[in-house]
Amino acid sequence: MKSSGQTNAPVDAAQRRAASPVVCYSVDKVPAYDRQFYESARQGLTKVAETVVPPREARTFDVAAGHFFRIVSIEGPQVGDLNLWNADDLSERFFSGKTRALHATHVSTGDRLWSTLPHLRPLATITHDTLDWYGWDEDGGGIHDVIGTRCDPYTQLLLSGTEYHHCCHSNLTRALAAHEGLSLRDAERHVHDVLNVFMCTGFTRDTHRYFMKASPVRPGDFIEFFAEIDLLGALSACPGGDCSSTHSSDAAKCYPLQVEVYRPREGALADWRAPERSRYSGGHGA
Repeated sequence: MKSSGQTNAPVDAAQRRAASPVVCYSVDKVPAYDRQFYESARQGLTKVAETVVPPREARTFDVAAGHFFRIVSIEGPQVGDLNLWNADDLSERFFSGKTRALHATHVSTGDRLWSTLPHLRPLATITHDTLDWYGWDEDGGGIHDVIGTRCDPYTQLLLSGTEYHHCCHSNLTRALAAHEGLSLRDAERHVHDVLNVFMCTGFTRDTHRYFMKASPVRPGDFIEFFAEIDLLGALSACPGGDCSSTHSSDAAKCYPLQVEVYRPREGALADWRAPERSRYSGGHGA
């Protein structure tokens, strides 16, 4: 939180504040969301895998390029923290900051989850969202944010002086370590900022601090993605439950989440090609 101002405003303060905002990135050259293609590809899907993520735990899942996957609420209001990696190269992973800059603080149908530099390509595209009706509420809150970091034991210790080992960071680390056969220390280096699935968040109007409130998710709701490349995913069922009051504790009522993977019908992807990595050759202008 910013301290109170100690500097007198200049005579032209009002003029400086009145500068018009400019959206940072013009995305008109980014290929537009092809709704007709993805809606057609969604028809006739066959479920090929299913993973239940227990409360206050995380699980990994694999999705082949050209397949769909859904994160589903199955028993009660529950939010989840999602990590995504290139299944063949953990150094290429979800880049929440660039996704936020190219799309918005909260994502939904038609938005893409972009990968880290130097790759910078879509890892997945959101193709359906049963909570897209929510929009923005009176507090400025929205669903599925890419602004908050995952809850972690380091911040827990800093703020409360206690250790808690079912934070989403810890859950994701254990799940990735088990999948990849890595030590916890080595796996932790690959865990990254998340897509907060189903979470309702925003910034307070007075101090612009990050807030959370009860998620509107209910059993049967889901968010669906199309895997643009071969993916390894990890999902943590957050210890905050619906994040209506707390996180990183055993106090909240928590529920499992389910990840479902679907194969499209034969011929549905006849004209589809996986996105290429960035063509920038490096050299940093040299």
